[in-house]
Order: sequence, then structure tokens, then C-alpha cells
Amino acid sequence: MSISLPADPPRARSLTGVVPQMSAALDGTSDWFPPAERAVVFVLDGLGSHNLSARAGHARFLAQAGSKRDVARTVFPSTTASALTSLLTGTLPGEHGIVGYRARVPGTDDVVNQLRGWDTDGLPLEFQRATPLATSLARPFFVVTKSEYRGTGFTAATQAGAEFIGVDDLTERVLTAAQLGAQHPGSLIYLYAPELDGVGHRRGWQSDEWTVMLERVDAAARAFAEALTPGTGAVVTADHGMVDIPRHRQILLRDGDPLLDGVRLIGGEPRMLHLYAEPGHAEDVEHAWRASEEARSWVLSRDELIASGVLGPVSPEVRERLGDVVVAARSGVVYYDDRLADKASQKMIGQHGSFTTEERVVPLLRLGAFA
Repeated sequence: MSISLPADPPRARSLTGVVPQMSAALDGTSDWFPPAERAVVFVLDGLGSHNLSARAGHARFLAQAGSKRDVARTVFPSTTASALTSLLTGTLPGEHGIVGYRARVPGTDDVVNQLRGWDTDGLPLEFQRATPLATSLARPFFVVTKSEYRGTGFTAATQAGAEFIGVDDLTERVLTAAQLGAQHPGSLIYLYAPELDGVGHRRGWQSDEWTVMLERVDAAARAFAEALTPGTGAVVTADHGMVDIPRHRQILLRDGDPLLDGVRLIGGEPRMLHLYAEPGHAEDVEHAWRASEEARSWVLSRDELIASGVLGPVSPEVRERLGDVVVAARSGVVYYDDRLADKASQKMIGQHGSFTTEERVVPLLRLGAFA
């Protein structure tokens, strides 16, 4: 059975192209951006184009910085570990191998967190298989982010070759990035703001708390733009969008559930499951999930997912990290393994990870010399 996934529009811009095109702009050869003397990519974690459009009155600067056409498509899965790795290596998950929030280490029963597993579970740095652009591009590369990310495994795996600068206050962080550009002609700067995503997960993007944080982020973006020196090009983008899923839309997988028959391990995240089957049971798991869930989720075999091309070329090493069956929610549901003792994640309201436009379409707003 062939599964039809949502197709990106012709010539849609991918998050993987942002940093390479910005680097090309510094040489005057970009297909996306005009020439610039230095460039900054400002990533607002969790701000999808749909989220920004729906709250445009609370983000007047960002909303007016571009049109509906100023967007890019993030990768699948539409999750931070996969998307930031793609942004910072210029490759799709099938090449770099970070295929979700949690994924199986081939040859083991270990399902490891792809953001924190480097530090908590001994995930080797080479688990991320692509060369970071900070290493491969022959130019100064700076990372300006929260200081807590200094020295983490994910930072080392995706930002090797960059000079790390930790700044905790959001406004001070953006002004630091602008100042760095002024001081270092020819440089590339990665500026990261996770604040909006954190509030969205806890309270939902439709909450008052999220709107207040959006106003803070918008003010910081305005201050950043005003601080850019002539010749500095900047792009504001995101790793994914967000959808709110209320508690009553959670699907809890419990002992005795037929959907767990033949399932050995569960990875991914609530909007995008990797199901690792017991030997010989992959087809049974696929059929059971398709019969039960295809009205509200895309259910694909591993081979179907690879054949779709959404992951890019998939190496044999990466293939085994993918679930035998992948389940990506297309309606407003999430899936939780309720057998786990730690149920803290079930308190999350804001979610992402799947194929929907709300999760995959992100802003690509141009500032400074790129405007």
C-alpha cells in the first residue's frame, strides 16, 4: 500500500539551505540573498509561520518583516534535534542521522534522547554523521546562545569549529550577535533563542503566557535589527512550528493494547513515533496501526518512509535508527507510552514533530542587507 505524504511546493526553500546560502551571500554568489559583508541566522525555536500569523498583532515587527511567501520548510521529523542539526550541517536527517527526539541505537535496545543523550547516555559524537558547517566553511563562525549549552554533546556534535558565546538574557544575546558581526567582517553568526519553545510546550502557543513571550521576542528582534551595522545581512527563522494538543486528545498506550502487540521499543516523540518491532513482527505492527490510526495519522513502513525521499538519501547505518513503522499524527492527537513511570511529558500542551504545515512551515524573514 502506497502512502501519500504532503508535497512541498515547487522550489520551496529548505532549512538545510539557509546557512550555505548565507555563506554564499558573503561571496556575492547566493541564489537566495543579496551580497553582504557578514551574516546572522537568528533561530526562534518553536515559531512556525502559522503561529506568527495568528498572533501578528503581538509581534508587529516580525509580522511586518516579511510576507506569506517568506517561508521555508523545516525537515521531517519537525523536531529540534533533527532540524537544528540540518540547519547547522546543511544536510537532511537521512544523511546526518539525527532522526527524531529519541531513536534506537542500532544493534541495541537503547532508545536514546538525541538532544541530551550525548551527556546522559554516552552517545558518541560521531553518531551525528555530517560535518558541521562551522568546520567546513572557511570563514569565522560564532554561536551566540544560552550559556547552559556550552560544552554539551549536542553543541559539540553540531557546532564543532565555531566560537561559543553564552549570553542568558535574550536582549543582551541579540545585541551581542549584532556587535560580533560589526567586529568580524566575513563572519557567520548563529543566534539561538529557545525561550518561546519552552513556554509553548508548558502552556501551549495559544496561551497568554506564550503571547507575552512572543512580545518579548518581537521586541528583541526589533532591537537586533536596529543594532545591525550596514552590510550585515540577517535571517530570522525557526526549527519548527507548534500545535496545541489538549489532554483529552492524548492517546495513551497501555498494557494489553493491541497496538502494542509485537512492538519491542518506542522512540520518536508524541507527534511522531518510531515503532521498533519484535523480530518478524514488523508487518503485523504496520497492519494493526494502519487499521486503527490511518484516519488521523500517516502510518508508514520504514521502506515507505525512505522511498518518500523526505529524509534525503538514507545510509545503511541510519536506516536501522528508523522505526520499522513510523506513525506521524496528521490530526490533533499525540501518542504516549503510558507504561512509563515518568509521565511528566504528558503535561505538555504545545507539540510538534509531524508533517503538517503548522509544524513544518517556518518564517524566513530578511533583515539588514538581506532585506
